Amino acid sequence: MKRIAGFAICAVLLATTAFADAAVKTLAFHNIHIRVAEPPKAAEWYVKYMGATQGRAPQLVYFDKVLVEFIKTDEMKPSVGSVIDHIGFSYADLDAKMTDFAAGGAKVLTPPKDTPGLFKLGFIEDPWGTKIEVVQDTEQLGFHHVHLRVPDAAATLQWYENTFGGERTKLKGRVDGLRYSGVWLLVASSGTETPAPSFDRAVQNIAWLVPNVDEAVTVLKSKGVKTVVEPRSINTVRYAFVEDANGVRIELIHNQQ
Repeated sequence: MKRIAGFAICAVLLATTAFADAAVKTLAFHNIHIRVAEPPKAAEWYVKYMGATQGRAPQLVYFDKVLVEFIKTDEMKPSVGSVIDHIGFSYADLDAKMTDFAAGGAKVLTPPKDTPGLFKLGFIEDPWGTKIEVVQDTEQLGFHHVHLRVPDAAATLQWYENTFGGERTKLKGRVDGLRYSGVWLLVASSGTETPAPSFDRAVQNIAWLVPNVDEAVTVLKSKGVKTVVEPRSINTVRYAFVEDANGVRIELIHNQQ
């Protein structure tokens, strides 16, 4: 299931900041996995309609340095109802892009509208059940954010800051979040609802690039974090998966070259 990513580790290191006070040193937000019936077709769709760049394998696409990998599944489940509720992309001309999305078969959930104090935004659903917030934030074009939905939003955001660092700030001075090399991690309250774990939903996981996967997993185990895939290697890529208390699957990855 894993890929030979071929990412340029030196470029990523130069472009990102490690957060020394966190339990795990992170270098950048790295990837998400999206579960679909036909990964190559999904990759083609994201290149054509979402503005991605094709990766070295047919199931891989990039938005700048953020990797999106499409994983084959025969049981597609939507992202809505999961702890990873949706992902977000930003475009310079959102109205024009919404026309493209509709032409490509995306379901328009919410047409674009100006949100005072933020920016123009709307929601679509891709042909495989992934909810996507599309925004017109000229300060951060491309892959914009991941939005979690959990019972205790404040505690979850604090856990991510304590565990993986990040720049704690407010999106447009209004929405509390963490930034990792430009990508926002946002967290909303699910109220009394307990969302489903992410492992078998449309957006399966989030991921960070770390200096050493084995050391990161050792630290997380010492803090009681559940490990779901022990550290392992494919060619030069070393990776592992852990899971937070809300059921968000998290990949830790580095290149051993």
